[in-house]
Order: sequence, then structure tokens, then C-alpha cells
Amino acid sequence: MQAVLEQVGPRLRRLRERRGETLADVGAVTGTSVSTLSRLESGGRRATLELLLPLAAHYEVGLDELVAPARRTAERRTVRHGVTSIPLTAQPGGLRAYKQVLAPGAGEAVEPQVHEGYEWVYVLSGRLRLLLGDQELFLPAGEAAEFDTRLPHRVSNPGERPAEVVSIFGPQGQRMHVRARPRRSAPQAPAPPRQA
Repeated sequence: MQAVLEQVGPRLRRLRERRGETLADVGAVTGTSVSTLSRLESGGRRATLELLLPLAAHYEVGLDELVAPARRTAERRTVRHGVTSIPLTAQPGGLRAYKQVLAPGAGEAVEPQVHEGYEWVYVLSGRLRLLLGDQELFLPAGEAAEFDTRLPHRVSNPGERPAEVVSIFGPQGQRMHVRARPRRSAPQAPAPPRQA
């Protein structure tokens, strides 16, 4: 327990620095004094629920992400309804990326879900079936889809071999920002009229 608590301060410091904030910035938002925040980050002050709750809300992370011991990716792998999910992002909060492997038939019997967020999926191999509201899409390898997760949705593997997918999820509805797009070819000039 002591080893877990000793890691809270460094995690808080990393979160603050990643956002480019000062102790004063965080203190102004959370109502926690700068000296308390400094001692909390350096390990001079014991982490309490009263201190951690406003900080977790400010950094947009779950309380468990502040106090849970770091785990290796293999230990964080989950399997649910035939879908193996492997987290690709280590930082808490914000956009999260996963590699998912869907066994044949995985997800076919699951009811569509609705929740806050925004999702982008890219099919690496196999074929993905995406139910999105009243639409049914079949995505082969190399295709992608993006959607608001407040719309009823379900992903499944209708094929006879596993499907591999990269999924990026924004829990607060964050969307990816595409900065570069392929150049479109210049429109072809119309052919000159033929002379008779």
C-alpha cells in the first residue's frame, strides 16, 4: 500500500506537466493551495480522497488511474464477448487507443450500446460488421469508420477468421484532428471540341 501511495505524487506531477500547467494554475481550479499541491507531488503530504477527487476531475482521469500501480500491457489485456482488447496508450485521460482482435462471431449476440464519447475504427485484417443506428456497414481490411457513440452501435466479426482493429476512443467526445489529407488530382480539362 505504501509503495502505491508513493507513486501518486509523481503521477500527479506528470499529468500537470503534460498539460503545461503550474501549481498555481491547478490550485486556482481545484481550490487546493500551492503548498499542499507541491507537498503532494513531492511525497511530503499523504494523498487523501478529499485532495484526489478534485485533481482527478481536473485532469479528467479516474481515481483508480491515480492510485493504481502501473501494469504491463500484457496484464491490462481484457477479453469480453470474444473481443481481446489491448491498450496502446499509457497516459490516463483523453483519447485512448486499443488494438482489438475479434474472434469469429465475436460481438454478434451483443446488444447495441449507447454512451458518451466518439470513436474511430480502422480494420487491419479480416472484416468488421458495424451496426450504427439503423445502418449496417461491412468494413474490409484497410477501411475506417468514425462515429458518435451516443448513437446505438455494435461492432462484430461476421467472418470465419479473426478480425484485427485499431480503435481510438474519446470518452468526452474528443475527436481526432486530421491535419494532412491526400492531395486531390487536378480536375481534367475538357477535351477540345472535335472539328468536322
